[in-house]
Formats: sequence, structure tokens, C-alpha cells
Amino acid sequence: APRLPAAALLGVAAGVALYHASFGFTGAWRRLQRERRGAGVRAQALLLAVLCTASFPLIASGQTGAWVFPVGLASVLGAAMFGLGMQLGGGCGSGTLFTIGGGSTRMALTLFGFLMGSLAWTVSAGWWADWPSLGAVSIMRHWGAPAAWAATLLALGAVVWASRRIEIRAHGAVEINGVDPAGSRLFAGPWSLTVGALILAAVGVGCFLALGRPWGVTAAYPLWGAKLAEAVGAPVGQWAYWSGGRLEQSIFADATSVMNFGIMLGALAASGAAGRFAPTLRLGFRDAWTAILGGLLMGYGARLAHGCNIGGLIGGVASGSLHGWSWLLFGALGSVAGVWARQRLGMDPPPPPRAAR
Repeated sequence: APRLPAAALLGVAAGVALYHASFGFTGAWRRLQRERRGAGVRAQALLLAVLCTASFPLIASGQTGAWVFPVGLASVLGAAMFGLGMQLGGGCGSGTLFTIGGGSTRMALTLFGFLMGSLAWTVSAGWWADWPSLGAVSIMRHWGAPAAWAATLLALGAVVWASRRIEIRAHGAVEINGVDPAGSRLFAGPWSLTVGALILAAVGVGCFLALGRPWGVTAAYPLWGAKLAEAVGAPVGQWAYWSGGRLEQSIFADATSVMNFGIMLGALAASGAAGRFAPTLRLGFRDAWTAILGGLLMGYGARLAHGCNIGGLIGGVASGSLHGWSWLLFGALGSVAGVWARQRLGMDPPPPPRAAR
């Protein structure tokens, strides 16, 4: 199908940009909390602003689909679980994939936990159906595309303003969002966060145009987990969720899966071009169990929250859906708890002392 080559190419582009720009949600959110530095968060706001500027007119004109999912107790719990898990696991939905492609063996354990958490959700999916919910709310449907776009940019501007204020209060000035051009090369990197944000926004637009829907990552993981469990003898085909031939689908016929493979290949190529591909099998016990636990929380949480930081947050906001903003709020709260847990577990050094004012 034409969608599959497009998905693969979009994935490769995303993998290269994610790696060369070191663009991730986990580290950026942790850095804002621990160090009061917000360049990564502002780059995420830029990504969303550019993407929404393209996606809102496309959705309003009917040229592409959108993801507008319910906001309820289950979804906010899932977002908080994901935020906690991404700090313990050390990566988010896209971050797990590109760091694996870059040679991180610890993130392979996180991905394994991710798959198992997603698979566990398929066993209990029906249990969450009757939890209280506000239903699906589209701000574009209620306000119209122009007003929804203006409100979205205003909200993103508030995020930028808040991150700058936090940083200036702590350090007296805002850190430059970029890298030394003299040390940056096109194929070997590194790239600035701004360049990474713009390329990833283009990838997001490409998903709307080529795939007819937002960029997603974790929707593929229940199938991956089921295939893995079936390979070791688990009777997955007998579970209610997998009735009706769902398990017979090839992961290579799924656009989300193909794009995920592309992300890993793109990051692998980028790390090789930069001369930084150096995997190691030396992992301590704490690193191993926190990686798996973080992955389990992310896998289960992503299904409850209608996606990860890519499908749930970026896909939701770019679709004009209230669930995207709900994901941001409760995912951030979970991340705060995760940063605290990392500190208690000795995964991070003590935060730097704040300057006297």
C-alpha cells in the first residue's frame, strides 16, 4: 500500500531529527523541574504551534482525519501513569524508539516493558469502559477552526512565557536554544532544538497528509506484545480482545508499526553518521528493573490515555481535542512524581543549588 512507504520515510526523518536534536519530552520536562531550564519545553511548544497552523485548516476542510477522544478518570490516570513511567524508564513514546536506534540497551528493556504493559491493557480494556467521562470534546467543533487555532497558540504562548519566567528567576537569563554552528554538520549533527522541532512538525504534517491522521506511536504496541507473547506459547488468541482475527494482522502491514521501525532505523543511521553508536550490555540491577517498570507504566498508561506524548499529547492538541490538553496536564503531574522517584532511588545526582537572590 502507498501508505506504508510514506510511513517508513516519515519514520526515518523523525528518527534522524530526534537523535541529532536530542529532542525528547522526558529529559526536557525533568530538566525544567530539576534545573529550571526550559529550552526543551519551548521547542515542544514551537513544534505544536507550527503543526497546528497546518493541521487545523486540513481538518476543518475535511482533507484529513483527527483524533478526538474522551476525557475521563481513566484517561487522566493513564496520562499520569505515563508521565511517571517515562521518568523511571528514561524515555517517552518516541524517545524509547530513537534511543534504541542510537544504541541504548537499557531502552530495549523499557520497550519490552512497554509492550507487556500494552498487552496487559488488552486483558482489562473492558473494565475501564464505564468510568466517568466528559466524553470527546473538540474545540474546533465548538469554536470553529480560526478561534480554536488562536486559543491553542495563546495556550502554547503561556507555556513558553511560564518556562521563560521560571528560568529567568532561577538563572537571570534564558539559555540559548541551539548549538554552535561551527560544530554542527548536516548528516552528523548535532542539530539545534529549533531545527528538530521544525522537522518533527513537518513529520506531523506529513502524517496528516499521507496517512490521513495524526502521528502515533503506541497504538502498535498491543499487537507487538501479543505477537511476542504468542511466540512463547501464551494463548493470546483466546483472549476476548484478540477475537475476530485481530491477531492475524502482520505488523509489517500496519502503518504505525512501519513508521516506528523507520524511527529506529533513522536514529541508527544518525548515530552511525555521528560516530556515536556504541551499545553496551553492562546494566545494573536498578537500571534494569526501573526500565521495565517504567515501560510497563507507559504501556498501560498510553492505552488508557489514548496514546503517548506523541499520539495522546501532540496528536490530541493538533486535532483540536480537549484530551490533548488533559494529557499535557496530568502527564506533567506524573512526570513530577517520576522525577521525585528518580531522586529517591538515586538515579539522578542531587539537583544543583539555586542561586541566592
